[in-house]
Amino acid sequence: MLSYQHGFHAGNRADVLKHAVLDLVLRDAAKGSRPLLYVETHSGRGRYDLTGAQARKGGEADTGILALLKGNAPAGFQDWLKIVRERTEKDYPGSPALALARLPVSARAILFERHPAEFRALTENVGADPRVLIREADGYSGALKLAPRGHEQIIVFSDPSYETRRDIEALALWTPKALKRWPTGMILLWLPLFRDGREAEFGELLAQLGANLIAGSRWPVAPHETSSLEGTAIVGFRVPDAVARKSEAMARDLEALWAEGV
Repeated sequence: MLSYQHGFHAGNRADVLKHAVLDLVLRDAAKGSRPLLYVETHSGRGRYDLTGAQARKGGEADTGILALLKGNAPAGFQDWLKIVRERTEKDYPGSPALALARLPVSARAILFERHPAEFRALTENVGADPRVLIREADGYSGALKLAPRGHEQIIVFSDPSYETRRDIEALALWTPKALKRWPTGMILLWLPLFRDGREAEFGELLAQLGANLIAGSRWPVAPHETSSLEGTAIVGFRVPDAVARKSEAMARDLEALWAEGV
């Protein structure tokens, strides 16, 4: 949806698991001998000021990354939190900035973003990096036109807005095509966990398609809360088993922390 801007939600609880697991996957991939091609279908603006007007309007980072920085974060989150602390609240790394911080100099990154304002901000925030190509286009169709060069390992991250049920349907149609397009590629999907369970059928489809990483965390929802979300999940295909198991352990630790009210 072209109305969605992630700046209003940057650093929230959903971002915490999403970015921590992405960071783990990228750090592990960077240790390998193959060159990397990193692709995002919905990139946003790349970096966010958590003290700015957008982020402070809903204050969602208060119960997300800011609470984690103040509390006793689980051990599995410490490497990711280190880079967040280094950049401060005024330069919170969204997935594009995080990826560029972790990818080696030999890597390539192709970022898609349709929203005109987000595209302009993304270009300003990370476009100077010589490894990056930014495209103002539909990420689903654009990504499927890409192919790794030579021995490149492709890693594709998809994080759509899920503003409507059609967003889930679009990802459900795209995922089988992506798995076929890149038969050895690593694919990561962010999945919101809704209070009405609307994502359950899609989650079952992903399991049937062979996802080997399914990591989710739920947080307590007060009766007066109006948000439709009650949790966050990362689903991955062809992720190294050790990374997948560590990601799932991180999700369990995070849910336990949230249950304690942190």
